Amino acid sequence: MSASLQLGRYAGIKVQIHWTFWLLFLFVGVLVFAGDGGLTDLFWHFAFIFALFFCVILHEFGHALTAKKYGIKTRSITMLPIGGVASLEEIPENPIEEFFIAVAGPLVNVVLAILLYFIAPVDQFIGQDPETLEEQLATITAGNFLFYLLIMNVALVLFNMLPAFPMDGGRIFRALLSMRFGRIKATQVASGMGKLMALIFFVFGLFYSVILAVIAVFIYFGAHSENIMIQQLSLLEGNTVRDAMITEYSILDPSATLSAAIDRILASTEQNFIVASNGEVQGVLFMEDLATALKSNGKGIKVSEVMDKDITILEASDPLTQGYRQLHRGRKNFFPVIDNGQIVGVLDMNNINEFLTFRAGQDY
Repeated sequence: MSASLQLGRYAGIKVQIHWTFWLLFLFVGVLVFAGDGGLTDLFWHFAFIFALFFCVILHEFGHALTAKKYGIKTRSITMLPIGGVASLEEIPENPIEEFFIAVAGPLVNVVLAILLYFIAPVDQFIGQDPETLEEQLATITAGNFLFYLLIMNVALVLFNMLPAFPMDGGRIFRALLSMRFGRIKATQVASGMGKLMALIFFVFGLFYSVILAVIAVFIYFGAHSENIMIQQLSLLEGNTVRDAMITEYSILDPSATLSAAIDRILASTEQNFIVASNGEVQGVLFMEDLATALKSNGKGIKVSEVMDKDITILEASDPLTQGYRQLHRGRKNFFPVIDNGQIVGVLDMNNINEFLTFRAGQDY
């Protein structure tokens, strides 16, 4: 069962809602009824969540469509309780491209805020004394719905522009630093700033907002992991796939049964296998697919019926950084490697990590 509900596609980009998103409605419902609200109040709060997250989807499409302009694809846009995530297939290395991709999202909210300014009854709220304004905005109603949406779009712009890497403002900060100090140093500085702001958010969130505390955790670990990734990419520079590929591997025939793969798994440390016929790659048999097939079909089923045909094949002469990025894009990270049309090895994340261990410890 998928953890996300797919809403559809636009411009080839899948839009989906993660199951945790629905917890937000439960949280808001509890708050409404705890504040003596009724079904009408609940309706307007739920309607506001949908409207706000539609704005968030547009924000993420700002990033995705700008990235598409630079030849970078987006796998999906996922809605979470804390906001949206556009899963780009790769991080732009050109700081100019990163700048425009990062700034595109907040600019969408700026445009939405301007449009809402002209259609929302702003005059009813601007200039009111604090007590009257507090009473008017005590809960979301038909009368203040659009004004609330205007305020939230402004808040999205201001919050996202904070230099808390890897948020939009942090990526803009990293892009500007990269123009002067280079990508590695810029990422180190931006990551440090992101972690610092995450700690501030977390402490503040513990007292005032649980959601802010959760966002802080995502920011902290996001900044840390991307900094590590950039450091690793720098260590891989100048090397090819051939330098890190596994040269001792097994090849299964498509007509072989799963029992042959099981025997090989038990006799070695291999888990995934190239499937080839007459020296030509036909697919890859992944252990997780094998295990699933065994539950329903048994050992006698042919490898060709279980293997994954939608695979990535690398050239031995490809830059190792390209292989690294490919491995980070998907869940199944095991790639056949060819040279002049011949199978010469495989590349997986374990071997990349081993290569990085030696590369970091010495001038490999």
